[in-house]
Amino acid sequence: MTRPPILAGWLVVVSVALCARTGPALADEAKQLRVCGDPNNLPFSNEKLEGIENKIADVIAKDLGLTVAYTWWPHQRGLIKRVLNTRRCDILLGIPKGYDPVLWTKPYYRTGYVIASRKDRGLKLRSLDDPRFKTLKIGVQVNTPPHDALGQRGITGDNIVGYQLMFDSNFHAEDYPGKLVEDLIAGSVDVALVWGPIAGYFAKKKAAPLEIVVLEDRPETGNRFAFEISMGVRKSDKELKAKLEEALARRHDEIRHILEDFGVPLLPAAEEKAGDKRAR
Repeated sequence: MTRPPILAGWLVVVSVALCARTGPALADEAKQLRVCGDPNNLPFSNEKLEGIENKIADVIAKDLGLTVAYTWWPHQRGLIKRVLNTRRCDILLGIPKGYDPVLWTKPYYRTGYVIASRKDRGLKLRSLDDPRFKTLKIGVQVNTPPHDALGQRGITGDNIVGYQLMFDSNFHAEDYPGKLVEDLIAGSVDVALVWGPIAGYFAKKKAAPLEIVVLEDRPETGNRFAFEISMGVRKSDKELKAKLEEALARRHDEIRHILEDFGVPLLPAAEEKAGDKRAR
């Protein structure tokens, strides 16, 4: 991963801050839910506290009788090593269950990558195996499961337009997460293969009539498109993990309402899906 140019200076600041954390400072931290937040990554979070994770953090903090305190750091650049593990913050929201560098909570929602198309086109695409994918102009977030799945099907070349999933305004400001959805709405691409929360949020924001279909996992081909989303803490913070899981269970309905309000396409939890299969 690219290191930020101000890393050396930043480490000095962290060292001073850690040395200064005594007495009243530690007492204040005991009253805070200290979140590692991305400052500019809607629909998930931003410094104006407008994102999905900002709203969910508020709900969890309120349940625990705490206030939210953010440490802002882009979520793709040294976040675990340089921010979470140096104790500048304690909690990551919106990580995939099983993300090994952290201790993760039970998931609080499940979503996936989607096929998005304009309703007025009437494409009604349901699967990447649809032969029309070989002729349509496809916008896809690169280095993601749908991008890999296209390659497995021999769908490459001029009808593929690549977009970034991770956003870094310092380097590629034009590659903001909603650009693929906005290009779909404008007709620059015929179909978009995009992470579900991004598709749902930007479609809702633009009041765009899009058809959004969540891709089905394909275990026989190794294609996994759906993921459970958890919170993450340092591996030693088992007590904090337990408290978060209790709050997530108590606030399940409020959290679901937030997700629905942001247009997130929600899937049944993995255990619910497994239970349905056993019932049959």
